[in-house]
Amino acid sequence: MDTTAIIEMDASSTASAIRKGELTSTEAVTAYIKHINVANLSINAMIEKRFEEALKEAKELDEQSLHNNNKGALYGVPISVKESINVSNMKTTGGLQHRQDLIARQDAEVITKLKAAGAIILGKTNTPALCFSQETENKLYGRTNNPWDLTKTAGGSSGGEGALLAVGGAAAGIGSDIGGSIRIPAHFNGIISFKPGMNQVSQEGHFPSVMNTFAERMLSIGPMGKSVQDMRFLYEIISNKSLKTKHLQNYKVEILPGTIEYPLSENMKEMLDTVETYLEKFFSIKRTVPPFFEDSAKLWQDILASDHNHILEQEAYNNDRSGVFKAFFREKLTERTSIRPSLSWGIFGSKLFKPNGKRTLEVKEIIEKGDKRLAEYLKNRLLIFPVYYQAAKEHGKVYHDIFSIRKTFLQYMPYVTYANVWGLPSLTIPIGVDDKQMPISIQIMSSIGNEDAIFRLGRLIEKRFRGYARCSYYD
Repeated sequence: MDTTAIIEMDASSTASAIRKGELTSTEAVTAYIKHINVANLSINAMIEKRFEEALKEAKELDEQSLHNNNKGALYGVPISVKESINVSNMKTTGGLQHRQDLIARQDAEVITKLKAAGAIILGKTNTPALCFSQETENKLYGRTNNPWDLTKTAGGSSGGEGALLAVGGAAAGIGSDIGGSIRIPAHFNGIISFKPGMNQVSQEGHFPSVMNTFAERMLSIGPMGKSVQDMRFLYEIISNKSLKTKHLQNYKVEILPGTIEYPLSENMKEMLDTVETYLEKFFSIKRTVPPFFEDSAKLWQDILASDHNHILEQEAYNNDRSGVFKAFFREKLTERTSIRPSLSWGIFGSKLFKPNGKRTLEVKEIIEKGDKRLAEYLKNRLLIFPVYYQAAKEHGKVYHDIFSIRKTFLQYMPYVTYANVWGLPSLTIPIGVDDKQMPISIQIMSSIGNEDAIFRLGRLIEKRFRGYARCSYYD
């Protein structure tokens, strides 16, 4: 099997081919290493490689397979991992220079499960510093580029994963999401992803960690890759859950209206209309705004600012007693500090807009009320949203959309923050391209327990629309 055929395959197909003896793990790992060594020069997605170890593990698994039929679900399958997730004997820096020599001594819980299933880790992929941006760039590893157009962002914070998987640099990958960090890179790079619902996958071994209950409900570790079937396959492995069958005829499908008073490009509006027209053949479709949609971006910001920014500030300025304000202005003037002004500005903004005691209590009340309301509302509903209001923008522009002093995040972020604030599982699927041939995606959401229905609808949309299409520019 040639290199192109191997890197086109998803994780499920790769595992099947290895089990059947049509492909060896060594051949798969070798093909990916060869491809990464070429493609990564342009996109800068993989920032720490473990190629020698991966080849050694592949050869050992190939030898064992001759005598052992009890192969794990991911036996010999090469995957990639976001830098923020601990892998033993690899760095977890958070993109910070003062952490560049820190080596993880044990695997995050999700990595333990993936290794137990037989996965082979090729390396770790780039993130923004402390995962605190929807664009991927840091002082330690530099900037990750969108493979479809190197002048454009790969998104963040799982931007390295998004870019690597877009070129076919691994069979699948693992990212994390607290504010669109899996879904925005999936949308910008044209890959498929799944953000699990709250508390469905262990967060143990993720850096930075979250310390309060409300921030914890928003963080999820989840799969990224090439097919909807892989998202289900990998989710079941890392969650230790076997999904209950949910028949789609029992569900209503609701799509956000294109007339919504939030930014939405003409391309996105047209795509949503096209999806509606197709799904009308099978379902009763309604164009409507679900409960609490308009509250979600503000709630998201309040939850993060209430405590999470304090943790980020401590990590960012570990060796710098000058603090966030001086660091920001010093970097602006000299560009010689260890922290980019984008991170300092983000932390500064969180401090500036930190909710007072009254608002904190109000947030808790809204969350309690919303959880009850949405548990009932989403019992038999599937929601379809855009991911971002347009396709990938030039480097730096998404950051300015979200981190403006004018609070423009309230306009741009509700599409993704809805699933974070309410802890909903969300599947992202590319459905087409814009007028510049950049990928455009939608996301499908519902309540925890309806994952099977989400994946079923996802497979339907994947078959009809674009789905994953590998970027072959760097072959």
